[in-house]
Amino acid sequence: MASHRRPKPASRTRVSIMTAAAATAVALSSQAGAHADPAPTKDQVKAQVDQLHLQAEAATEKYDGATEKEQTLQKQVSTLQDQVARQQDQVSTLQSSLGALAAEQYRNGGISPTVQLMLSSSPDSFLTQAGSLDQLGASQADALKTLKGEQAKLDQEKAEAQQKLAELDSTTKSLKADKDDVQAKLAQAQALLNSLTQQERDALAQADAKAAADSAAAAKAASAAASTDRASRSSSRPDLGTTAPAGSYAATVIAAAESRIGRPYHMGDTGPDSFDCSGLMLWSFAQAGISLPRTSEEQWHAGTNLGTDLSVAQPGDLIIFNGGGHVGLYVGGGQVVHAPHEGAFVRYETASYMSVTAIVRI
Repeated sequence: MASHRRPKPASRTRVSIMTAAAATAVALSSQAGAHADPAPTKDQVKAQVDQLHLQAEAATEKYDGATEKEQTLQKQVSTLQDQVARQQDQVSTLQSSLGALAAEQYRNGGISPTVQLMLSSSPDSFLTQAGSLDQLGASQADALKTLKGEQAKLDQEKAEAQQKLAELDSTTKSLKADKDDVQAKLAQAQALLNSLTQQERDALAQADAKAAADSAAAAKAASAAASTDRASRSSSRPDLGTTAPAGSYAATVIAAAESRIGRPYHMGDTGPDSFDCSGLMLWSFAQAGISLPRTSEEQWHAGTNLGTDLSVAQPGDLIIFNGGGHVGLYVGGGQVVHAPHEGAFVRYETASYMSVTAIVRI
């Protein structure tokens, strides 16, 4: 018959241990919640987004440089391929003329050892054999020397074309990597923005839109006030202090840059309707007949480096920022006109808004 004993009650010791374990678990859970990293504030997100935009801008300048190099290499490869084709025709023509001589000799009783050697795959081997030139007439010797020279030229051009093709392939891969880097940085920035509430995102967007609108209004005011006293200028325009002398190249460059205020930033663009940072400089200086190199890092070395003290900057100078990753045009009063980053517009900005790498006078 089965036993119906009642379960043995838990001892006081066992109950105490279980209770303590449960309390510990609750405490740890509470501590974990207490030490969780708080969500970043709107200002922290903006700071991180701004930093990512700077990194994306530097990557954009690398992309611009790779694009320019790719275009140059494509032209060089095309030229070399044309040269190789023409040179191949020249060598083939010379070989055909020697072939005709061989055929004539064959009809007259066989090809001489000299002509056989001339038609060999390596004319060099003939010229290096002692006494061989003595076996040739003057015209035959000249023909072989010409063939040898043209073949050597063809080989050199083929090798150079192959080298340029390899360099082009490497540059194209670098171009893709730079573009991917830009897009990755922008995606990170967007992910950070998405972590904010709709209200916070709207506040940031309104602040950026206001900055763009203020810059556009300032540019319009600057244009309207060009022939009036500075006191009559709109208060929305920054006080630029001493301006470039009328008729100078600097005045032309500044007027060109200010005329683009409110135009959108776009990676790789050089105007006239959208720009990246160095593209704006390229276009603005071109309006004064001055040719600048494509990227901000190259523009850094395009003129006289005056150091980093903004007190020496004059209207029309380039201000290089972020270790060469960004560039703006100094317009006076501690202000630059620049194309900031993707999603923003050409605008005025305080020249000290980021680390100054160099002041460059063109």
